[in-house]
Amino acid sequence: MTNDSRRERPRRITGGRHLLAAGGYSASGLRRLWAETAFRHELLGGAAGFALLALVGVGALKIVVFAVLILILIAVEALNTAIECLVDQLSPDWAEFARDAKDLGSVAVACVIAAAALWLGYALLA
Repeated sequence: MTNDSRRERPRRITGGRHLLAAGGYSASGLRRLWAETAFRHELLGGAAGFALLALVGVGALKIVVFAVLILILIAVEALNTAIECLVDQLSPDWAEFARDAKDLGSVAVACVIAAAALWLGYALLA
């Protein structure tokens, strides 16, 4: 990996072009996130959850709550991946702070997975 710290800062984008640029940045982030195996597993789990909810025939509100939880999971996974990218750049060798940062990001993802699983269980059994 190269050190990009010497590159010139890009020009600031404003107005309507900023909105388009932000969409492009988000698309790039999703492409980067797709490279993470955990993200693909989480999407698969979310799809299975939606299939179960549809199969049981739960109400729209329960499906919307599950969708919000899956979107939160995607956001937290993106933040966790960003933490891992930064830690890997700052500390290519083993360091306790690096382990702690990665472990804390992982527990954040696990909490959202648990929340989604609990909600799914409730929605299917209620």
